[in-house]
Amino acid sequence: MMHSYTYKIREVEDVAVYYWGSSGNIVARIQHRLKDLGYFSDNIDGIFGSNTYNAVVSFQASNGLEPDGIVGDATLEKLGITLDVNYENDLYTLAAVINGEGRGEPYTGQVAIGAVVLNRVESDKFPNTIAEVVYQSGAFDSVRDGQINLIPTESALRAAMDAINGWDPTDGSLYFWNPSTATSKWIWSIPIKMQIGRHVFG
Repeated sequence: MMHSYTYKIREVEDVAVYYWGSSGNIVARIQHRLKDLGYFSDNIDGIFGSNTYNAVVSFQASNGLEPDGIVGDATLEKLGITLDVNYENDLYTLAAVINGEGRGEPYTGQVAIGAVVLNRVESDKFPNTIAEVVYQSGAFDSVRDGQINLIPTESALRAAMDAINGWDPTDGSLYFWNPSTATSKWIWSIPIKMQIGRHVFG
């Protein structure tokens, strides 16, 4: 099922530049895009090192850009990456909760966790931003136990992107829980739609 969540992109006037030694979520997106295009084969770690540099140079040379290994406005545009501070923050927050709640789950189950968060954003029963949904009191175990503060894995980042891009394996579910560990009696009043990995969704 495709998600109804529509992400609103806001243009950014000041375009940042990324180069050897840079790190962070934007670098991870650059690596992700280069990997999709066949220029980058290493793990996506958000660190601009030699392998990322070489991949950028190869991409630039193949696309009529100056092969200087520096990712600025022109290279970002060719890669199809639009920088948006709100998008970056939301993507990372979503990936962090997916990582905290879904480590060890199948990939579809990780996307499903992200989809539940986005379904809540769209629902009038919950707050209307990703951060507010994720950090709503008592909403997610990973916030309470600190697991959300771990650096998201490549799989969690990709799952967050897939969820934001519209993949909802949960058929619009607003809740998920692990039947073997759930202690809330109330949660069992939610009709279960499906099970993915160790979680049920409803």
